Amino acid sequence: MRVIKAEPTGTPLPDSTEQRPPLVQRTEIVAFALVGLLIIVIVAALYVAKPFFLPVVTAFVVGTMLSPAAGLMERHRIPRPVSAVLIVTLVFGMVAFIVALISAPVVEWSNRLPELGSMLKDKLQSLDRPIAMWHQLQGSLGGIDSSTGPAIQFPKIEWVQPTYEFLSPTLTETLLFLVTLVLFIASWSDLRRGLVMTFASRETRLRALRILNEIEGSLGGYLLTVTLINLGYGIATGIICALAGMPNPAALGALAATLNFFPIVGPFVMFVILTVVGIVSFPTLGGGLVAPMAFVGLTFVEGHFITPTIIGRRLSLNTLAVFIALAFWTWLWGPMGGFLASPLLIVALVVKEHVMPDDAPHLPGAGPEAKKTG
Repeated sequence: MRVIKAEPTGTPLPDSTEQRPPLVQRTEIVAFALVGLLIIVIVAALYVAKPFFLPVVTAFVVGTMLSPAAGLMERHRIPRPVSAVLIVTLVFGMVAFIVALISAPVVEWSNRLPELGSMLKDKLQSLDRPIAMWHQLQGSLGGIDSSTGPAIQFPKIEWVQPTYEFLSPTLTETLLFLVTLVLFIASWSDLRRGLVMTFASRETRLRALRILNEIEGSLGGYLLTVTLINLGYGIATGIICALAGMPNPAALGALAATLNFFPIVGPFVMFVILTVVGIVSFPTLGGGLVAPMAFVGLTFVEGHFITPTIIGRRLSLNTLAVFIALAFWTWLWGPMGGFLASPLLIVALVVKEHVMPDDAPHLPGAGPEAKKTG
């Protein structure tokens, strides 16, 4: 009997072209798990310590945005601490003016909530029948009892106090933000120099300096451009409201300019506000929808033509990334988190471009050769 020599286990045949994907090593699994745990710990710390981290991070971001203005004043022989105080005072005065402009009609309308609720209910009687049919459908499918409760239910006044507490920061947080902002702007050049000098090699120092300079330039350009766009956006909204006969057009324009700092969500909230105000203020439903529909057209033109043309590709952000960042930071830190979403996303993109540049080696099958052969 002839004995055939067995091949060693796991040795491929000479003419075999089989390619197996690389196995995930245990060390890689441990590394992924540690990174995931680190992210969870950081998010939990940011959430729990919000009264401290929110004012400080906001001051750092806003201070980086305002640093080019302080540098310009410093080149005109104005000491940087003095310019920091002047810039913060000017910004705080503008914010206080906008808040005063918006708060007067808000207080007036909040005092008339019961009356406005009954008026809105009378105006929307035409929707009672579709809503009743929807309730009947839910009842037939085993949902709510369609025989109880009115067709349209309006929120009660209990939401006013929790909403105010959610939107307004405490006095301690405001003072911490202002003091940190002034000190950050006044000492930003020294902080940047010290941060760069912490690195050992010359190449790393140059990369850190380029990252900091680009972050400062990008955030400063973002703030200036978005502020000018939102200012024109608010003026156009106020003109639309005045021509449509809406009450308090100046306050509505200021509110539109403020809410437009919150991408995606801000214009939608403004549309809802204009719709409610228009329906309550006008005798007919069609007359009340004139201003909201014109606002929709203005928002479309601003979002698809004006802002992309002015900002350009350098500061353009992916819509999905902006929405996810907005949802995450709003959940974490509330309205101010939503304001910080786009600037923090810009910082992350700048760091990514320098740490992982586009001309880095591509994965197999993802390079230019693969695209030519694909």
